[in-house]
Amino acid sequence: MLHRLIAIYFYCVLQKSWWSLLAVLSVAAVLATYLPQLKIDASSDSLTLEYDRDLDYSREISQRYQSGDFLFLTYKPKGDLLAPETLKHLAALRDDLLKVEGVSGASSILDVPLLYSPPITLTEVTSAVKTLTSDNVDYDLARKEFLESPIYKDMLLGPDGKTTAILLNLTTDNDFIALVRERDGLRLKRDTQGLSLQEQQQLEEVSRTFLDYRTQAAKLSYQRVEVIRAIAGQYQGEADIFLGGVSMITADIVDFIRSDIVVFGLGIVVFIILILSIIFRQWQYVVLPLLTCLLTLVAMLGFLALVDWRLTIISSNFVPLLLIICLMITIHLTVRYREIRAQGSGAAHADQVRATMAAMFKPCFYTVLTTVVAFASLVVSGIRPVIDFGWMMTIGLVLAFVLAFIVVPAGLMLLPLAKSHQREDKSAAFTLRFARFTERRGRLIMLIGAVGAVISAFGMSRLEVENRFIDYFHSSTEIHQGMLVIDQQLGGTISLDVILDKAPAPTSVATPLPVEDDEFFDEDPFAPPPLSATTTDGAVGDDSFSDDDPFGDEDLFGEAASSTTVSNYWFTQAGLTRVNEVHRYLESLSEVGKVQSLAMVYQVAADLNGKPLNDFELALVAKALPDEVNDFLISPYLADDREQTRITLRVKETDPQLRRADLLAKIQRHLTEEMGFAPENVHLTGVLVLYNNMLQSLFTSQILTLGAVFLGIMLMFLLLFRSWGLALIALTPNMLAALAVLGGMGLMGIPLDMMTITIAAIAVGIGVDDAIHYIYRYRREFAREKNYIKAMHNAHASIGRAMYYTSITIIVGFSILSLSKFIPSIYFGLLTGLAMLAAIIASLTLLPQLLLLTKPLGPEARP
Repeated sequence: MLHRLIAIYFYCVLQKSWWSLLAVLSVAAVLATYLPQLKIDASSDSLTLEYDRDLDYSREISQRYQSGDFLFLTYKPKGDLLAPETLKHLAALRDDLLKVEGVSGASSILDVPLLYSPPITLTEVTSAVKTLTSDNVDYDLARKEFLESPIYKDMLLGPDGKTTAILLNLTTDNDFIALVRERDGLRLKRDTQGLSLQEQQQLEEVSRTFLDYRTQAAKLSYQRVEVIRAIAGQYQGEADIFLGGVSMITADIVDFIRSDIVVFGLGIVVFIILILSIIFRQWQYVVLPLLTCLLTLVAMLGFLALVDWRLTIISSNFVPLLLIICLMITIHLTVRYREIRAQGSGAAHADQVRATMAAMFKPCFYTVLTTVVAFASLVVSGIRPVIDFGWMMTIGLVLAFVLAFIVVPAGLMLLPLAKSHQREDKSAAFTLRFARFTERRGRLIMLIGAVGAVISAFGMSRLEVENRFIDYFHSSTEIHQGMLVIDQQLGGTISLDVILDKAPAPTSVATPLPVEDDEFFDEDPFAPPPLSATTTDGAVGDDSFSDDDPFGDEDLFGEAASSTTVSNYWFTQAGLTRVNEVHRYLESLSEVGKVQSLAMVYQVAADLNGKPLNDFELALVAKALPDEVNDFLISPYLADDREQTRITLRVKETDPQLRRADLLAKIQRHLTEEMGFAPENVHLTGVLVLYNNMLQSLFTSQILTLGAVFLGIMLMFLLLFRSWGLALIALTPNMLAALAVLGGMGLMGIPLDMMTITIAAIAVGIGVDDAIHYIYRYRREFAREKNYIKAMHNAHASIGRAMYYTSITIIVGFSILSLSKFIPSIYFGLLTGLAMLAAIIASLTLLPQLLLLTKPLGPEARP
């Protein structure tokens, strides 16, 4: 059967060359028609763990508090911020932004109520409240309020007194949240318990519905960001304006990916033409590899578009990777073909092509197979984009192998014969220098390898996963500049929510929220309530009223009561005291910027009232507040239908001391161990938690992927070489190369991220190609020479040249990624190139030295 298939293959590529090429071109042309449908995904799904319960909880909290996505526009005018012309300019910008579809509201210094400018009474809060656009506003007091108010401080006006922000609230997409939670719930049940037939159909339907919905939502979000950016651009002349927010970052990342695909694709194509022209100096050997690479890329991208498999930040790198690996295969085929032609055996051209394919099939098959194993190992990472990247490369490599063994031989049969000479090729002399060095300095090579392993181990011990998201982008990008302004002037960039459930058991005498010393009011401390005032269920005794209290609907302030009824432990004096304790603790942390909670509301109410409010007054204030004030001050921090409160804070991304995992652990530990909250009643959620989960999983993922790739490749080596000794020898240089790049990252302070986590597996997967080709050729040379030294020199002079070509191709090819606007892509390209440099040097020195030392192929022939 196998012989039959081989005969059919050679018949097709040698005798029906035109038809073979036409079939490949036809398939590629059909798949190319789907290229316009190729989509890029930069959503939260593409940047999180495969199953992240924290992500689901974050969506639940977002839906409960209707805290949808938002966009920041930082605004720093050329002149005085509170000058009439500046406020008019800012108002015009705000009004234009409010017209954008999907923007549900805007908060700025123009819109928020002025409570201290001058100080007003609680009764006045329930009626019309002044804003900055009202008549007879004292701008000096307003400036002081924005800088010092517990509500507005570090949120609407920066410490410089000139930088403000417009916070655009985007409509919460409840349909999106409901669909994705239903899909993820079914997925989790499928992989843990199994699904019934009806549930399987439900999963398929909801997945399809959600994907279509997310595509449309992403398109609308991208368009909204572009419209907002265009509006901001019209106002840039009078102020420095930067846009920030998750939606904006997502939109820009999509643009980065698109740009990188084009730049990398064109850059690699130009590079392929140049490198092949320099190496082979004959146009036939430029056209065929180039055609093979382009057909592989077009077919693969078309396939991804056909099945709606979307590119992410990580998987977009498969474009340069696939082109480079495909080029490596074609270079090996071309070098071997030129060797056979140069031997001048007088065989027919078809026989020479047949001999080339027959000689190279097995080593190329195993090199592709081991590389597939390396990329397939990424599926154990548990990180969705890394898993997708592994599967995409696995499919792409198989496609590259198939097309290389069709296009190259068929093309060689159809194109005019190139001259059979290699007199200008100096690479054999260069690679032979490595052979002579290995022969003379074997002990030095082993010593360098051992020292390198020790240094790499030390470097790996210093490897970290902590990194600043702002450092992912060039300082010239709007993302970087906007995040810097928001972080340093407006209270931090990365959000974190502290969710407190139920009433905590008191650990000590409850101390009521103090009235801070304030220039507007004298401090008015008051005695703490007796312990008997607090019941076991968290209600407050004589000062609280039940829902059926006859006075419950009375408006203490003579105004129509709001429709909102608050009967929640957290909006009592005891609850607010506890919230205040947490609030003050969070504010004390150096990594934390702006903190917002019910404590701000209570502090302001105490300021305006001249003393803290009791539970009766709190209940009446909550009822009397106008809906717009309630929606701004209370609803974002209190769940009416449950005993739960929300404290939001923003973390300073630029803080050099920021360690996300340590910060989260410290907050959790302080709230449970020091403040007495039950662990099950404290939940941390938000972007900081999700991003930290992904980062902390990288160490585990790195161990899993490296372990999987080494095990898989070891099995491949055993299958290929049928020798434990040769398998270990082949694996050792590449293992050292992978460890060297990880150790180098640790020594240089480059942290692991979603991009760099794949480097070690890729370095091993691609690097072992050289080891396979070298050992495969070395065995043939030893079988002929029966001398290890001569076999080494012959292997360096033949297959060593192809290894040299392919390694230079990889190293220079990956350097093209330095053109990216995304810093992790630059690191990915340069570090992969460094890993391949270490791999080729080890393959031309340490690998033959190990062969010379262990003599795994048997005894030499006697002279």
